[in-house]
Amino acid sequence: MPTEVCVRDKVEIPIGGKAVRATFVSFDNLGDEKEHVLIIFGRVDPESVPLFRIHSECLTGDVFASLRCDCGQQLAGTIKLLTRYGGCLAYLRQEGRGIGLYAKLRAYLMQDEGLDTFEANRFLGYRDDMRDYAPAAQMMRAIGVKSVRLITNNPDKVCQLENNGVRVVERVGTPAYITSYNRRYLVAKANNKHAIELG
Repeated sequence: MPTEVCVRDKVEIPIGGKAVRATFVSFDNLGDEKEHVLIIFGRVDPESVPLFRIHSECLTGDVFASLRCDCGQQLAGTIKLLTRYGGCLAYLRQEGRGIGLYAKLRAYLMQDEGLDTFEANRFLGYRDDMRDYAPAAQMMRAIGVKSVRLITNNPDKVCQLENNGVRVVERVGTPAYITSYNRRYLVAKANNKHAIELG
């Protein structure tokens, strides 16, 4: 029988340049044994239906402002939204749609040769998307939340959350942060069933 997921630590940290206070929560017994973190903005009542975003780690976009994707802009936009309305952000350590940082950098080389982001993964022997969102559902259940309003354009996140016991009451779309550098990347995602409005 699997061991129950439980909260390990709660640390309040000022973030976002305006000293917004958020609570970083770590866990014991997450299924994949990675160090994912849940960030809670404001107070989340388990009986409410909070806003919830699952964000997969993107070192190049989140930290170094890479123009190849819009991950950094999505993260910043989510933090701004959750700062205003409250809710939770699951930051999952699943770089490169789950293939890891080094493989993602190799996929970038394939993209420079003309492949799109999904074709590059396949060329390297990976599936289109290898992420597992079960840890996000485990974290929400551990804090007592059973239903969410999910901030995403990715239908797989909705399916995986619901298959892991967290009901998605509403899908809240995220804007497309389109530039000349990332348009091809976003078009590939739109062609892969992501609900992205490219304008």
